[in-house]
Amino acid sequence: MLIPGVLYYILFKYLPMYGVIISFKDFRIMDGIMASPWADPWNKHFLAFFESPYFYQLLRNTIVISVYKMIFGIIPPIVMAILLNECRVRWFKSLVQTLTYMPHFLSWVIIYGIMIALLSQTSGLVNTWIKDATGSAIPFLTSPDYFRSLLVSSEIWQNLGWGAIIYLAAMSGIDPALYEAARVDGASRLRMIWHITLPGIRTVIVMLFILNLGYIMDAGFGQIYVLYNLQVYSVADIIDTWVFRTGLQQMNFSLASAVGLFKSVIGLVLVMTANYVAKKWGEGIW
Repeated sequence: MLIPGVLYYILFKYLPMYGVIISFKDFRIMDGIMASPWADPWNKHFLAFFESPYFYQLLRNTIVISVYKMIFGIIPPIVMAILLNECRVRWFKSLVQTLTYMPHFLSWVIIYGIMIALLSQTSGLVNTWIKDATGSAIPFLTSPDYFRSLLVSSEIWQNLGWGAIIYLAAMSGIDPALYEAARVDGASRLRMIWHITLPGIRTVIVMLFILNLGYIMDAGFGQIYVLYNLQVYSVADIIDTWVFRTGLQQMNFSLASAVGLFKSVIGLVLVMTANYVAKKWGEGIW
């Protein structure tokens, strides 16, 4: 039963790793990976990225957006899972769960269309209300002051129900006898949540936090590429969008590969460090 999964990771995750060689070569498509000449110096493409005038801005935007998503995105799915777990009306619980995880399957193009319909400065529904109340509209989609908040809130909305499924699965594994004993002792629902439910899913919370650290250098390329524009480059341009413009659109695949390797190393170090710290508290994932 393990063979299909093992083959998937071998074919699509491990074998393609040899392509990282082009980070150290002046890759030419017609010559292929092995026949392309080695870069001189060997770290030529890494230096091109590090010495770019946009490097610190890209790094800052990437880390800030990722950290915002981690900080503000970890609590809502837990709260949603607890509320669903405590709900005793089965049809209402199923309805809410279905409605909240459906946005996970929407593409960012569709979500952007919804955001335009609601937040457009000229014709958005929300801005129409604001204009009627205050006399002026707010440029939500084109203002650096609001753009990061829109990124974080839209991602939370999209993944709220989907993330709650994981915590609900963890809650289903908690021994019901613990709740029964708590009721006998006169514990309220809030006390049972605090002393039984949350400790029961602590391992899952730590595991997801550690895994998410590995993606801290991503920040969500698909979302940002669809939503951003020239007016918000200063706060929204991340490493992946810069690589797409500078590396892939200009066919500089060596530069794109070098940046990808840089991101992977940073993610690996963060995951290893977080797991090491978590093991001190008995919550490591390996």
